[in-house]
Amino acid sequence: MVPCRCAREEMEKTRQAQLQEFSNLGSLARVTFDKLPPQGRSSQPHNQERFRKAYEAAKAFASQPKGWLVLVGPPGSGKTPMAAAIVNESLRQGHGGFYVTTPDLLDHLRSAFSPDSEMTYDEMFERVRRTPLLVLDDFDIQTSTAWAKEKLEQLLNYRFNNELPTVIVSSSPVERLDERIGSRLADPRLCRVLVIEEKEAVLQDYNPWPDFLKRMTFENFDWRRPNLTPEQRDNLERAYRAALDFAKTLDGWLVFQGGNGCGKTHLTAAIGNECLKAGGQVMFVEVPDFLDYLRSTFSPDSKVTYDQLFEMVKKVPLLMLDDFGEQSATSWAQEKLYQVINYRYNNRLATVITTSYALDEVESRVSSRLADGRLGLVMGIIAPDYRSDQRLAPNRRTYRRKER
Repeated sequence: MVPCRCAREEMEKTRQAQLQEFSNLGSLARVTFDKLPPQGRSSQPHNQERFRKAYEAAKAFASQPKGWLVLVGPPGSGKTPMAAAIVNESLRQGHGGFYVTTPDLLDHLRSAFSPDSEMTYDEMFERVRRTPLLVLDDFDIQTSTAWAKEKLEQLLNYRFNNELPTVIVSSSPVERLDERIGSRLADPRLCRVLVIEEKEAVLQDYNPWPDFLKRMTFENFDWRRPNLTPEQRDNLERAYRAALDFAKTLDGWLVFQGGNGCGKTHLTAAIGNECLKAGGQVMFVEVPDFLDYLRSTFSPDSKVTYDQLFEMVKKVPLLMLDDFGEQSATSWAQEKLYQVINYRYNNRLATVITTSYALDEVESRVSSRLADGRLGLVMGIIAPDYRSDQRLAPNRRTYRRKER
């Protein structure tokens, strides 16, 4: 038996109604790509361009769902309407699709354990796990309980292993999500991450060139200090000349080693001031403070995103890392600093580093790059603390052997 045309139309209407009900879209069922502004809601040209590219990618994904799409952006950036438009386009073409916010999904799963539930937990979980297209909105796994994290991992692992089309919508960058989930979302073989808008960088709280550094110039650096021995004075003059030469070319790396108050920060700031006078871009970073500030960007109240600050430090034309080695020796801190060092090393970006540690006391991945003579110079300063007349013999012994 073959259904007649009227029966086929009625069956198709019934099927579309079932798909619509299953989609869980609610009021978002009216959102389509035609109703979305292709440039987004931001007034900033670079964010408008980001949204436009994401809009085109989402539209292409909706017409032929394949792989995973990760939409990242701050609240109000338009990522939820874009995700809803993907589901609605899939439904329009007669395919299945299920839209749900992550908190609602977890609530539905919990309620399925109730004896009064119309659908058992297993039925609910399988329905979501196997749907042809799944859209998970408000995905913020770091706020979840251990049970919720486990359920989401089971869900996403199944869909990842079976390469089922999935859209993840999050206000948090992929790097800030749970490591096991984030590793899947960042896998370029299946996933495509689209940052549809960046928060505007408000960097007044993180001043890249503090006022106290402006007073440290080559003109007021005294390498002829009267309490120095001839050897110390000669050494300090060579450090002064090395800094002058570096300021003229801003090529390669310069590493100053020495004890507190030996003048390494003053010389570093003097290089930066010369760069600023020439109209260059420079950033001075006290490493322990930088890591603290970097951690603070994970707070929802932070005006600067982690990515903005980290990328700015990585790519600034002239970077000055002060007090390197004084930071907390956690694996996270070591990894972040290595990423900065490695990026600048590979791209040959001008960098000045001050440290009170010998190279063999620095992590080997970093020290091998600092010691590369093809890139720059390691200058040991044996002068004592200028704030005291006391001779610091241990500093002299420690850094003379590394000066070469």
